[in-house]
Amino acid sequence: MDIKTGWCLMGLLSVTVCSVGRADTVPLTRTMVETAISDPRRPGDQVKLDATRKPAISVLFSEAKAGDRIADLMSGNGYFTRILSDVVGPSGHVYAYIPTEQIAHCSPGEIAGTQAIARDSSYRNVTLLTGSLADFRLPEKLDLIWMSQSYHDLHDSFLGPANVAVLNKVIFDALKPGGVFLVIDHVAEAGSGLRDTETLHRIDPTRMTNEIEAAGFTLESHSDALRNTDDTHKQAIFDPHIRGRTDQVLFRFRKPQ
Repeated sequence: MDIKTGWCLMGLLSVTVCSVGRADTVPLTRTMVETAISDPRRPGDQVKLDATRKPAISVLFSEAKAGDRIADLMSGNGYFTRILSDVVGPSGHVYAYIPTEQIAHCSPGEIAGTQAIARDSSYRNVTLLTGSLADFRLPEKLDLIWMSQSYHDLHDSFLGPANVAVLNKVIFDALKPGGVFLVIDHVAEAGSGLRDTETLHRIDPTRMTNEIEAAGFTLESHSDALRNTDDTHKQAIFDPHIRGRTDQVLFRFRKPQ
């Protein structure tokens, strides 16, 4: 592997979220998360997405803590990498992982944001990792693995497709006992399984949940904060009529203690 340097629902936003962790981790408050989101280093084009992506809700829901070790799997433009970097603070670390399959088959613009973070010396607690999904490994046990809007891609040809059962088990093993696998993704029609992953870039939440639970995870909680009942699930996520407003699930899977 080539290594390059470089947080239950809406009502919970006003409370501190506590979970089991290391002694040097600090539960987050709404103020702490809002401070991370208001970081002036965040690019303007990413800030404009906040109204629909609702990052404060997602971060609080994930139960991330200051001092955590986190991986942003398929970090793309680095939208959450930047926020999580501020959330974990100088005592924590974020590993932004970009698969070599994505580098080979996707537009450079899709990963330029993460690469910009790796070149920014002010993000000292972020490490960019690249490697094949088949060889996905992290240098230490983690508190949280974050995957936003890209789980469905694991089933698509440009990623191999990946051996999803094996990868989910590797993700499970990479977490500390009690660790969290946070997944956000675009919803496909109920009962469609994997039918629309390649064409509409959507996945049936039931299929996704079954795959992840098969690796040993427990679906501990879900949030409806990103749901959109106006989405018919029939349009590709890039269609201008729905782009940025797709119906999305927000799941928190837990590795048993």
